[in-house]
Amino acid sequence: MPRSTPHERPPSTWYVRLLVALVLVLLLAPPAAADEGSGWTARPAGGGRDARPYVYLEGAPATVLQDRLSVTNPARAPLTVRLRGGGPAGPWLRFAADTVTVPARTRADVPFALALPGNATPGDLAGEIVASADGGVERRVPVRVRVGGPTLAALSVEDVEVSGRTIRYALVNRGNTPLRPRLSVRADGVFGALLDRPARPLDLELAPGRRVELTEPWPDAPELDSVKVRLRVAAEGGARGEAVASAAYVPVAPVAGGGLLVLGVLVVLGTGAYRRRTRRGGRAAEVDDEPQPAEEARPLAKAGAES
Repeated sequence: MPRSTPHERPPSTWYVRLLVALVLVLLLAPPAAADEGSGWTARPAGGGRDARPYVYLEGAPATVLQDRLSVTNPARAPLTVRLRGGGPAGPWLRFAADTVTVPARTRADVPFALALPGNATPGDLAGEIVASADGGVERRVPVRVRVGGPTLAALSVEDVEVSGRTIRYALVNRGNTPLRPRLSVRADGVFGALLDRPARPLDLELAPGRRVELTEPWPDAPELDSVKVRLRVAAEGGARGEAVASAAYVPVAPVAGGGLLVLGVLVVLGTGAYRRRTRRGGRAAEVDDEPQPAEEARPLAKAGAES
């Protein structure tokens, strides 16, 4: 009779189920607590449709403006955040608490106030709220402030200097509102215009009271000429400024050679004149040293007789 071979038994069902469960656990495991902690947020209070990209405050000098900051902690452990103000408006910010501990999976709204001083200049200012947690993680919330009152747009050009192929100058915002200046440059020489650049916007924003030093390249500056450079700036609000500087362009090598030549001619002429004066002086001395013939004395009697 033929022998019957034993059949291999399939793996038990519970073993397969265990493997599937392990795979699902690995795939669906939540991120580590450290990763959750780095996902905390700080933004102006109000969510959903009321979410704001920045804090906007407006008021007159000597008033206190209030708002709230929301700190959200999605992690499984408490989060401690330190708050401070930054930027030009930073010193005016005050928080209900400088250090806030937010429980796990919780959001905390922190009231804060911005106190405008009585001498605040009307116009727009910028600042920010800096929230920092352990590990050096920071969140920055922009703060925009408008101080009520009449605005003044004033701009000046100062310290214009022409040096070689570079024009140096400084712009100063003397008003109380930020400005985006536009610059035009013109240079005139003895025989007419040498440079004429129409007004163009500069890549900067001047905050009230800010001074910035800039340069304007002039690669094709003349080699020999007397020039007058005129800078004009303008900005929104009717702000305008103008300044003029003069410069003389003279080739260095020809001038040096010409100077040496003139100096040599002057030395030769001076030496010749000195020798002539010396020669004349020597002859005069020789003449003075020679004895002079005495006048013939007339007989007294004869002289008396003739008288």
